[in-house]
Amino acid sequence: MSAPPRHIPAGTSLHGVRWLRSSRSTGMNNCVETARPGSGPWQGLVAVRDSKNVTGPALLFTPDAWKEFLAGLS
Repeated sequence: MSAPPRHIPAGTSLHGVRWLRSSRSTGMNNCVETARPGSGPWQGLVAVRDSKNVTGPALLFTPDAWKEFLAGLS
């Protein structure tokens, strides 16, 4: 089994996903957005992108890695 990809060169490659902006984002568009791709090679992963650059790259995390990251912030 190959390792899952770690990034997507352009966030726009994730067609049809619903991007969610952090509830802590200000109106200045200075936060991150996440998505949960439901199909394709990224299914089951958490995609994260910069809300200021929605056509830029997206990083990919396993759900467990993302939960651990969020837990480390609090």
